[in-house]
Order: sequence, then C-alpha cells, then structure tokens
Amino acid sequence: MATVLVIEDDPQMLGIVSRLLARERHAVIEAADGEAGVREFLRHRPAAVVTDILMPRKEGIETIREIRRAAPKVPIIAISGGGRTRNLMFLDLAKALGADAVLTKPFRGEELVAMIGRLLARVR
Repeated sequence: MATVLVIEDDPQMLGIVSRLLARERHAVIEAADGEAGVREFLRHRPAAVVTDILMPRKEGIETIREIRRAAPKVPIIAISGGGRTRNLMFLDLAKALGADAVLTKPFRGEELVAMIGRLLARVR
C-alpha cells in the first residue's frame, strides 16, 4: 500500500495506530514527538502522516507546518484527545494550518483507515 509516518508521544496509542496501519499492509514509520517526526519525514518521505497535536519537544501544529512546507501535497491527519483539559480547539487550528483531516481520540480504527485511503486516493 503506502508508507505512513505516525507521530505520537503516547507509546500505547503509537502501538495501536501502527499495528492498525500495518494490518492494512501500510509500511509504518514511528516517531515519539514532533522533532523526531519531522526528521523521519525528511529522511523517508512517507506518502501520508498521522500526528498527535499535544506532544513534548515539538507540538503537532508546528510539526504540521514544517511538514507542509517540505511537502505541500502530502496528506496529514491530526489526532488529539485535547490533553488533560480536553480542549479540542487544537484540531480546528491544525485543520486551518495544514492538516487535511482531523480525528478526535478515541476514534475507531476503521475511521482512520478509511480516512487514509480517501486522502491517498486524492494524491495518486
């Protein structure tokens, strides 16, 4: 299928999303924060990116902006549960600043798989 970069600081969520995508035959690259995510993106140039918003070292909004500057057409999905405050305004901001789609945690695996499929079909 495609190579997908998953950027997520919660190891459990990172594992869940990575396994879900691997089951769909996507090659998965993992990064534990935005800083590592941008590095991995530039190194591997994946076909799509799934990134958390609230992360240490480099948060998701800046990560999206950097990836978008490097690759204007790569599909980016932003995910967030809003952190401790459950503030989901970050997802609206992510969409306004370059994410193609957003998902609120927790989400169903089928939602993410379908969203990636739709976004990849648009750029092929």
